[in-house]
Amino acid sequence: MTAALCRNCFTRIENASLRRCPSCHSPRVLRHDELLSLGVAHVDCDAFYAAVEKRDNPDLANKPVIIGGGKRGVVSTACYLARSYGVHSAMPMFKALKACPDATVIRPRMSHYSAVGAEVKAMMRDLTPIVESLSIDEAFLDLRGTERLHHQSPAETMAKFVARVEKEIGITVSVGLSYCKFLAKLASDLDKPKGFSVIGEAEALDFLARQPVSMIWGVGKSMGNKLARDGISNIGQIQKMDEKMLAKKYGAMGLRLAQLSRGQDARRVNPHAPMKSISNETTFFDDISDLKKLEEILWRLSENVSHRAKKSNLAGETIQLKLRTDQFKTISRSRTLPDPTQLADKIFSHGSDMLRKEVGTHKFRLIGIGIANLCDGDFADPPDLIDKEGGKRASAERAMDIVRGKFGKDAINKGRGLKSD
Repeated sequence: MTAALCRNCFTRIENASLRRCPSCHSPRVLRHDELLSLGVAHVDCDAFYAAVEKRDNPDLANKPVIIGGGKRGVVSTACYLARSYGVHSAMPMFKALKACPDATVIRPRMSHYSAVGAEVKAMMRDLTPIVESLSIDEAFLDLRGTERLHHQSPAETMAKFVARVEKEIGITVSVGLSYCKFLAKLASDLDKPKGFSVIGEAEALDFLARQPVSMIWGVGKSMGNKLARDGISNIGQIQKMDEKMLAKKYGAMGLRLAQLSRGQDARRVNPHAPMKSISNETTFFDDISDLKKLEEILWRLSENVSHRAKKSNLAGETIQLKLRTDQFKTISRSRTLPDPTQLADKIFSHGSDMLRKEVGTHKFRLIGIGIANLCDGDFADPPDLIDKEGGKRASAERAMDIVRGKFGKDAINKGRGLKSD
């Protein structure tokens, strides 16, 4: 029997065929056969950075807003009005302004957005302790078993949460509700902004069969092209294929394709999900080809990554370098270390070595450095019996960290960290 819920006044509606709520007459009625039994939710803030800026400055309410790094940068996000002009995330800023010349461009205020995101996450944890944060503005929630605590179904709990966020924080969110993480995340994208979509177990196979393969988590451009070459364009085709054959042809990804295409996702919502990488990047106002200038910037980025790693007591086994050329080609390089590191000196040293191999063939508009394959910081940087000078530099860096801890981040700097004229 189809259940119905008013998203405006939260009334449970007995006659699900009614187009409007009998209590408040709102047309925002949510209907689904499994509405009151599903408990895995995905929450995604709508155009988050732009929404925060519009909240803080009401004069921007009816104007197209782009968050990005000036005319030399790329779009971080855009409000839905700007998107209607064709503006989208990662678009070069000059193209965005060409598509929407009247847009208001605002440089990102990441610390401010992080604070607002933390407020939203705190509200989520008022509902359930099982909250898995995916980014600054999205998370999974497992609300199964909370019915007795809240005296209502997870769907009703989430409808009230949406209203509370809009009232108290001043931004909107979209919700996907299902029985597993994969489908909850798909659902949250179906009706943005201010969406609330439900995908139940009974309809999962039919719903997925109609979707393109790109909807499957992990199918990016490369895998999508590979599947296209094999004549596979929609999930329904994968559903008809044998799991063993998929595994033989596509390896571990084949097993994922087989399971997710059938709506099978055993992953739990993990409130302690580890961070996957730590990185920092910057886009230049003018293209740079000079190695010395690039290394000066790379050092500052390496220090930022190191600071965050030490603060989180994490270390990385892999150093990752990212470059973007003046032709917008992205170059990614990585190097796996014998021991995990959190030291700026090592991050910079390996990053610089990879950088030198790329300099001379391109001008660059962006550079980034990061560490991946993270582990506990207690395993970081054991004494190096071969590189004695490296050990001395590590000791000096740790001594500098102590000074910065007492007197502030800018209390002491290495020579290469100082900006040149």
